[in-house]
Amino acid sequence: MNSSVRRTRWSTVAASGALLVALAAGMAAPASAATPAPAPAAAAAAAAPLPGLDPAELKAAISGLPNADVTGALVRITGSAGHWSGTSGVGDLETGQGVPQNAHIRIGSISKVFTATIVLQLAAEHRIDLDKPVQQYLPGVLPADIPPVKVGQLLDHTSGLPRGVATPDFGDGSAEWFAANRLKSFTPQQTIDLMAGQPMEFAPGTAQQYNGMNYYVAGMLVEKITGHTFAHEVQSRITRPLGLHDTYVPNADDPRLPGPHSHGYLTVKSADGTTHPVDVSEQSPWPWAEGGMISTPADLDRFITELFRGRFLPPAQQAKLFTVPDVPSHHSSQCRTEADAGRACMSMGLMRVKASNGVVVWGKTGSRPGYTSGVFATRDLARKIVYSVNPTNLNGTEAPFTLKIAAASFGTLVPAKN
Repeated sequence: MNSSVRRTRWSTVAASGALLVALAAGMAAPASAATPAPAPAAAAAAAAPLPGLDPAELKAAISGLPNADVTGALVRITGSAGHWSGTSGVGDLETGQGVPQNAHIRIGSISKVFTATIVLQLAAEHRIDLDKPVQQYLPGVLPADIPPVKVGQLLDHTSGLPRGVATPDFGDGSAEWFAANRLKSFTPQQTIDLMAGQPMEFAPGTAQQYNGMNYYVAGMLVEKITGHTFAHEVQSRITRPLGLHDTYVPNADDPRLPGPHSHGYLTVKSADGTTHPVDVSEQSPWPWAEGGMISTPADLDRFITELFRGRFLPPAQQAKLFTVPDVPSHHSSQCRTEADAGRACMSMGLMRVKASNGVVVWGKTGSRPGYTSGVFATRDLARKIVYSVNPTNLNGTEAPFTLKIAAASFGTLVPAKN
């Protein structure tokens, strides 16, 4: 594992939710998934039917907790095609208390959907041009040797920006380091500066690579254009109009996770070689516009519903939520069917995933230490899912568990190709 991946495993600069890690890298694509997806119009006309919800299968998918990899889980499924909700495991290892269905969760990179929505709103307001270089709006923020990168290329991860290189302050990516340093905080500019002296991954616009650096820059762009904090813009543009009282951007020095919540734990090694769990529920939310937000299943359900209905964006910008660029996937953690193969799967803010039964869903995964979550829905909102699991390590071993949730909800999933 290279130094960038070691650092980004817990910082979420390049984190991928365990669900899509499993889908993209942990399973061979079924034969039916090898056929290129039809053109958008044809796909809409021949939308695959959703499988029925099987409560027994869903209950079995989240059973067996706690185990060595996951302490607790919750699932919320809504939509016109049926409802189901359930929890499993424990939310507190000390008391044995169960997982609250309405738990507050650290949503990690699901924060990117909020960020992209605001940038697209600013584009609709003609305050940002998606085709202009971000350097025009943020002079001096990116390293001087970075070539011009369009604003839109930040949102759909086609910028080619370097992922950055690890430094001692950012840690070695281990559970032990994070558990001991979980209250440390870094500014967006400090994170962006990790790109200095690093080569571009590819020429802007020629490929797609999931990279959280894009969204640190996008968050700074929001603040520069509006003159307000990113937290203020999320509140004024999204959470307050929707009445999302439990969704917010914490201050970087506020490590608290409101109740009710499941505790997040990491298994760490002691000096004598034994292991024990460390409660990391309280941690710095410094990933910010890239991955620092807090929400609840009900709030995420409402947000994705109104986003898909077009409440936040006019048609031209709404279309960009569901438009995947026709470029290769470049060493991306989220779009592989086999190592380094496949096409792009991310739009400006969302990711597209296709089940072997033909069902296509859109949404986003997110990870922070102790928390892995996701929100996905079909375009017609017939089925929506919000899930959260509490992994005990940083290496994605919870992936088989989240894969079972996906299969029970939509069918066996594989990244959709163009």
